[in-house]
Amino acid sequence: MANTGGDSLGFGRPGARAVPRLFPAVIPDVEELLQTAVVVRLPMRTRFRGLTARETMVFAGPAGWGEFGPFIEYDDAEAASWLRAGVEAAYLGPPDPVRETVPVNATVPAVPADEVAGLLRRYPGAGTAKVKVAEPGQTLDDDVARVAATREVIGRVRIDANGGWTVDEAIAAIRAIGDVEYAEQPCRTVEELAAVRRAVGVPIAADESIRKADDPFRVVAAEAADVAVVKVAPLGGMRATLELADGLGLDIVVSSALDSAVGIAAGVATAAALPRLDLACGLGTGSLFTADVAPPFLMHDGVVEPRWFGPGRALDVAAHAAPPDRQRWWRERLRRCHRLLRN
Repeated sequence: MANTGGDSLGFGRPGARAVPRLFPAVIPDVEELLQTAVVVRLPMRTRFRGLTARETMVFAGPAGWGEFGPFIEYDDAEAASWLRAGVEAAYLGPPDPVRETVPVNATVPAVPADEVAGLLRRYPGAGTAKVKVAEPGQTLDDDVARVAATREVIGRVRIDANGGWTVDEAIAAIRAIGDVEYAEQPCRTVEELAAVRRAVGVPIAADESIRKADDPFRVVAAEAADVAVVKVAPLGGMRATLELADGLGLDIVVSSALDSAVGIAAGVATAAALPRLDLACGLGTGSLFTADVAPPFLMHDGVVEPRWFGPGRALDVAAHAAPPDRQRWWRERLRRCHRLLRN
């Protein structure tokens, strides 16, 4: 495996830049990236994050495959970090691991309570489940029932509201839902997270307040979170994520951004390289797809094992290729983001 060499990423201390620079020596020409780039559309079992299919782009480099899959609504400035992560994977490869397996949580989308048990059968041996709550159009009663149904199968539950509650709503909801390992991003802002944390006595996890923040260290300064949920692609790569995790000093959960198997490989490699990993990671989302570009990372006994799609490894992209108009749309998007990385 590749080592963690390279120049400073700019993370690791309060006041550092929120998005580190990429290693200048490995920024390839845009035409080189586009030569192997293919946009795929992966069908999903259940609507998740409002999607029934996931579009993403994969491309190959000397260290293997990288992924560029920022969500459609993200602007180019935010999407450029995802390209940075894909380039790192394809041109530098993974950091050196310190563990052979990574514990992974089950993921429960905002489905009716009576569907939960069947869904959880896809996560053999999982000791922790993350349950989506605060879904638009649903009620607190729906959330309470979904969490209760999950607890009947997996006793340790964490919830994720994606910033969907006000402070008062979050306090009332967390109290109604009951015992949880932590509540992830119950509200949008750092100040709101801190207010909820003071009120409920339940660990709070920050996700968007870290990966979308100008200064991810504000959650630490404001005593707003106990856990940092970090995602490799939005944070600009595996090494950037490891340096940020070290600087935050919080418990770390590496999670996916609804990645294909290529992006999940980078997430698992990052979790495998963390000096300390006490909590299950959100890297079991491959089970949400009915098809993928490579064999998905499916858990056994509650864990997944690091695996890298190295140079010369063929992916199943032809069967899942997006239509020509989507190929053109993503290729132009990559060009724009590449220009931002070069500036």
